[in-house]
Amino acid sequence: MLVIKEKQILVAYASKYGAAAGIAEKIGQVLNESGYFVDILTVEHVKDLESYQAVVLGSSVYIGQWRKKAVKFFKKNQKVLSEKPVWLFSCGLTGKDDPKELKQNKNFPKALQSLADQIKPRDIIAFLGMVDMERLNPLERMMFKKAEGSIGDFRDWVLITSWAEGIAKTLKEE
Repeated sequence: MLVIKEKQILVAYASKYGAAAGIAEKIGQVLNESGYFVDILTVEHVKDLESYQAVVLGSSVYIGQWRKKAVKFFKKNQKVLSEKPVWLFSCGLTGKDDPKELKQNKNFPKALQSLADQIKPRDIIAFLGMVDMERLNPLERMMFKKAEGSIGDFRDWVLITSWAEGIAKTLKEE
């Protein structure tokens, strides 16, 4: 395998119950298998962005919003992120969401859109997430039942892998 040493990539994420973490791990695995050095870190463990040539940033979505830690990271690092190739992903939607709408970024948090516009990410995508009722707190369970959400793991590993392969291809072409 050819290792592309000048391309160190950060995959940073914020996850509450593990869906976004699993997606970040898969993206990192695909990029690593494509020959890149990859760090996969929660946003609170990222100390410095300077050594990275590209960043993939993602968060789980709750009530239409990214996790507060991800938003804080996004805002704090706006200047540095605007100088690097960046890809953004969200997850946490249920199985009844339309994959075509997800690809058209209709589920990216509106509160972050102006910040994303300034950073100019290469791509923004929303992936379906997972819901494990056993892991939800009582309030979340009640809200979820009231919303008649779908229970299960709806992450599309083929789509996630394909998206990560697209990132690797784009970086190799640059």
